[in-house]
Amino acid sequence: MTDLHDELSRAARQLIAIEELLGGRYIPAERNPLDAPESLAAPASPGAGPDAAPGLAGPDVTRDERTAALTAMNQKEVKGCTKCALSQGRHNTVFGEGDCEARLMFVGEAPGRDEDLSGRPFVGRAGGLLDKMIAAMGLSRGQVFIANILKCRPPSNRTPAPEEVAACWDYLMRQIRIIRPEVIVTLGNPATHALLKTRTGITRLRGTWQILPELAEGVAGIAVMPTFHPAYVLRYYTPQVRGQVWSDLQAVMNKLGLDVPKKG
Repeated sequence: MTDLHDELSRAARQLIAIEELLGGRYIPAERNPLDAPESLAAPASPGAGPDAAPGLAGPDVTRDERTAALTAMNQKEVKGCTKCALSQGRHNTVFGEGDCEARLMFVGEAPGRDEDLSGRPFVGRAGGLLDKMIAAMGLSRGQVFIANILKCRPPSNRTPAPEEVAACWDYLMRQIRIIRPEVIVTLGNPATHALLKTRTGITRLRGTWQILPELAEGVAGIAVMPTFHPAYVLRYYTPQVRGQVWSDLQAVMNKLGLDVPKKG
């Protein structure tokens, strides 16, 4: 009886989070029927290469080893990084956070003002919406891994420059290689363009399964779902945009075998 009560409570919390995300009554979207196509052909992302991601990988690596590898990268490399000019104006680096064995990873473009001040990813208004998106999937922030392509904030939150992406590229590749998520959700154009080696816009790519190319040793083949960045959703907070994002998240839930809640 206790298990049933816990399950019903979890489903209720999920529905509340979904309704908050969609801004109204929850209506399940149809499942995304598209299979993952071959990775898109386009100019290689800066910093990619066969030796770009040394570090731990593989099923035999323990949780403690993964945690230690991520911690060492953050403490010994990222926090003191001066590879590009962004290091001169930052308050904090923003390495990323979450489960080192997460099945699901979210990747955005760069920290904003709140993230730069706190040293944590997605903690501003867009972060609050991302938290609701994660909760709507029946997950907690601690069960996924959240990161950005850049580990330092660009001035005025501008789009990352190619040389900045190149400077941070190895860090992201090693994070992916260590965590080995089953699915990566790319949030917005910059993250989608970089990780899929494409210039196709997010409006065309969102909702379609993609496959992570051989960006670095040991990272190819992971399923990728592009969707709108939470900041875009906040800017264009329409039922259509919110419904599109929820459809994308449902596709991820189906891929991971997570229950998509039904309203009875």
